[in-house]
Amino acid sequence: MKLLKARAFSTGESNKVKLTNSPVKRITCTLIPGDGVYPELMKSVQTVMSAIEAPIDFETILFSQVQQCCTAKVEDVIESINRNKICLMGPLTNPYGTSSEDNNNNFQMKLRKGLDLYSNEVHITSFPGVCTKHKDIDLVIIRELTEGEYSGIEHESVPNVVEHLKLTTAKKTRRIAKFAFDYAIRKNRKNVTCVHKANIMKLGDGLFLKSFLELAKTYPGVKYNNMIVDNCVMQIVHNPHQFDVLVMPNLYGNILTNVAAGLVGGAGVVASSSFSPECAVFEPASRHSFQIAVGKNIANPTAMLICASKMLRHVNLQHYSDAIFTGVKKVLAAGQVKTFDLGGSNSTHEFTDAVIKSIT
Repeated sequence: MKLLKARAFSTGESNKVKLTNSPVKRITCTLIPGDGVYPELMKSVQTVMSAIEAPIDFETILFSQVQQCCTAKVEDVIESINRNKICLMGPLTNPYGTSSEDNNNNFQMKLRKGLDLYSNEVHITSFPGVCTKHKDIDLVIIRELTEGEYSGIEHESVPNVVEHLKLTTAKKTRRIAKFAFDYAIRKNRKNVTCVHKANIMKLGDGLFLKSFLELAKTYPGVKYNNMIVDNCVMQIVHNPHQFDVLVMPNLYGNILTNVAAGLVGGAGVVASSSFSPECAVFEPASRHSFQIAVGKNIANPTAMLICASKMLRHVNLQHYSDAIFTGVKKVLAAGQVKTFDLGGSNSTHEFTDAVIKSIT
């Protein structure tokens, strides 16, 4: 197979001459394979990146809460991501726990807090060729990542009585609201919806809503509204087209992202981007490691490939990003190669090969 040659190219060039041997400055990206099936899916990403000769070098770090014998230290992972500024990451398996010590050892939360990885953006969009109830869905879920129920502040006050504290601060609620409005302006989105439960959690979610409403007044060009979370879950299933950008606390964002992913084909087709003031991490939106698929060559690499596309766009390698994203869309739209989750019987490798052929 003739492989594409890598370089930056102008928009006016034809597909046949876009990639040649001209030199491009190479970029290093931290790569965390993740748990479950994701090390296999990362190989799909690396195969596609190699096929288009994208100027990316991966610094691979084994980081896992379930493979304690070979995992890197959280501090070393944070140092790598801070140094490289970008990271491609597979989901981590977070074992169930029964003590505050288990909570304190949550690698995912340590990583987020250590990097100040405060915002998560998930673009929920329909793909031609993927059979779903709703068509032409196009909405964005923005989630605060460091506070709320995921703060990890809980203890057993007396035997069999657990107190769990939901942390909400004005500083971080204003920060995530600003991120949502700035995103709306940058992406030419028209409306931002704040999702909350302020009718019941009047102080915590009340503060989140108050911060949102105060900040909204400083963005006169963007419409805004708010919706109670349980109503929002029902509305997004019933009529997802009413939404544009949604912003919400941590737990609601986790739940709503998974619900919305189910509307466009499931966990295998939705990617996410998480941001700190200094770096960006790209990982699947539904953080389930799919342990039962390990070694079976059946998992869908779409979400991981879209993560790679987002990462390339983030570092201004737009045309490499477009090549991967367009290749994935072509394969999905054609409907000839489908993994099990999309109603087909093709393997991970067959889907990956089809994407490469659609690009080259």
